[in-house]
Amino acid sequence: MSDQPDRRPITAEDVYRIAAIEDPRISPDGRWVAYVQVTADKVENSYQRSIWVAPADGGRPVQITRGGKDSQPRWSPDGRWLAFTSARNEKPQVYLLPFGEPGGEARQLTRMPNGANSPAWSPDGKTIAFLAGMNAEERAREDRGEEEPPPSGQFEAKQREERRKHDEEKRWDPRPAWRIPYRTGTAFLDDRYAQVYVIPTAEGLKEDEAKPRRLTNVDAHYEEPVWTPDGKYILTARPTEPDSDEPWRTNGLYRIRVEDGSEEELTRRTHADHQPRPSPDGKWIAYLRVPRERLYSRVMRLAILPAEGGEPRDLTLEMDRTPVDFRWTADSRALIFNANSEGNCEIYRVTLPDGSIEKIIPGRMQVESLDVSQDGGVAFTASTPADPSELYWQPPAADEPLQMTDANKALLDEVIVQPVHEMWFKSADGWDIQGWYILPAGYKEGQRCPLILNIHGGPHVMWGPSTRTMWHEWQFHAAQGYVVFYCNPRGGDGYGEPFQTAIYGAWGKADFPDLMAGVDALLEKGFVDPQRMAVTGGSYGGFMTAWVIGHTDRFAAAFAQRGVYNLVSFYGTTDIPSLVTDEMGVEPWEDPQQLWECSPAAYAHRIKTPLIVKHSENDYRVPIEQGEQLFALVRRSGGTVKMLRYPREGHELSRSGEPEHRVSRLKEMIEWFDRYCKA
Repeated sequence: MSDQPDRRPITAEDVYRIAAIEDPRISPDGRWVAYVQVTADKVENSYQRSIWVAPADGGRPVQITRGGKDSQPRWSPDGRWLAFTSARNEKPQVYLLPFGEPGGEARQLTRMPNGANSPAWSPDGKTIAFLAGMNAEERAREDRGEEEPPPSGQFEAKQREERRKHDEEKRWDPRPAWRIPYRTGTAFLDDRYAQVYVIPTAEGLKEDEAKPRRLTNVDAHYEEPVWTPDGKYILTARPTEPDSDEPWRTNGLYRIRVEDGSEEELTRRTHADHQPRPSPDGKWIAYLRVPRERLYSRVMRLAILPAEGGEPRDLTLEMDRTPVDFRWTADSRALIFNANSEGNCEIYRVTLPDGSIEKIIPGRMQVESLDVSQDGGVAFTASTPADPSELYWQPPAADEPLQMTDANKALLDEVIVQPVHEMWFKSADGWDIQGWYILPAGYKEGQRCPLILNIHGGPHVMWGPSTRTMWHEWQFHAAQGYVVFYCNPRGGDGYGEPFQTAIYGAWGKADFPDLMAGVDALLEKGFVDPQRMAVTGGSYGGFMTAWVIGHTDRFAAAFAQRGVYNLVSFYGTTDIPSLVTDEMGVEPWEDPQQLWECSPAAYAHRIKTPLIVKHSENDYRVPIEQGEQLFALVRRSGGTVKMLRYPREGHELSRSGEPEHRVSRLKEMIEWFDRYCKA
């Protein structure tokens, strides 16, 4: 029974009330934490991103930018400035904001024609490195010094922009495709690639002195630049084989000499390497890497590499858990990182040189990003079962973290938040599976309630008691009178690589029994009505939703979202075709029958569970043709089916789509379930 009698149930419209906290950055003196706060704008049907700072001593956070499109706060080495990226004038550019000066105004530092992002301060604070997209022709003109003079006024600026848009449209009519992917997210890719630039930060420089200088000239996307402690080099990562399909699979680490832009490849092309970060003493480079073979199903490792070259060393290989974010300690003797494990994402320390790992900030939480101060304090963003997103701070000598923000307090003081209960159960063939359930708001002992089984995507992701992206949805379902059940069947992250790869070549066949075992274990508890059960999931969860109702009729309703339903056609339309090869072990021309047998489409004619197929029209990860096929197969074979198509949206609708669409999706889902589970 709910012990929150003065509060109301959560509604679908509460999407507009939830704030997310991102990207914490501690000031050099350890007194402040800058971060990004994201809120929904109901009027504009969009999102506002603003930069805030919170005092480490526990005072009230302060909003310091109001552009509405601000992100990536980065402190100068002396703490007097914050660089950040803002799209307040359409294309994102790097800005500088004086910190600590009342009424200080942000100054635009970059004016790149295609935008700029990912600012990184040099150790002396005199230069910022950043990324900007440029194609080969634009880079050649830049090298020749062929730049347009500044517009004489607003009218000329408007004319130039209109001409630029027209020329850009004509350039892609018709649109060529020369490798895969040629589209991703919700848009087609162009021929511009993120290049590394440097620019001085001082004011009052002559025009030629203030110009940015490009260090790179390869048709490949460079990752965020990071300076070495001596200021002579920039570390980054990029594809070693830029012309290959899915070039990120070939990512390697590179060191770029700032003086002349010369590049040195640091790794040996056995792994996909990302996010290099030098130790403060300059002796080591820490980074994330994953074997290129069967890349999508392998567990990422945190590794170190001698800065002057040598053999890399995996630090988390024996731990067998996925690190997410990491930072060096000031003495270069350890790395602080968060990692997924059994539903939680907690914070660990790995000590060099012995490689010992200890959990230093435990909790029933999912840490998303972190930063470490000079004296060892840790700032991090996290979701908990009681709160979808806040900023936390653990001072160096403290035993527990302090909550620094209350971005969601007004909502949480108003609504009922149901507790999350953990359960472990055995699969049919003996695997231990972890799951969670949430009882309906107002539940009374002895009631038997309808159930919603929610299946995660990936397939190699991890859900837990405090998964931020699902927090509101699960609480909303509980508020509508449903028991909510979710688990991590085989294939999920957080339980080691053998567990994660257990569905290799057997999508649906290996994890379906785990899901059904979880439902059976929940039914034994006595509070679920087995005649009133619904099932849903997105992406791979959509795959499994269709697989489930193609193999059992025990569910009264289903809502399949952005799912993969035909592995053969998916291979030729997705932006990650080798996912099929990595997961199934074959190319389509080698064994199409195997792919078909592991496709929900092969069993769609059996589906008699009333089904909604929800898909986004601009989803280039799982294109809408997948949903169209499932809809047609169920409809033509006599099933009860409805299709929901969301315009303008991509694969991330449920997490970051237009707020109105997110609310619509929740309402459509619950109305469908109510029709068949509450009638």
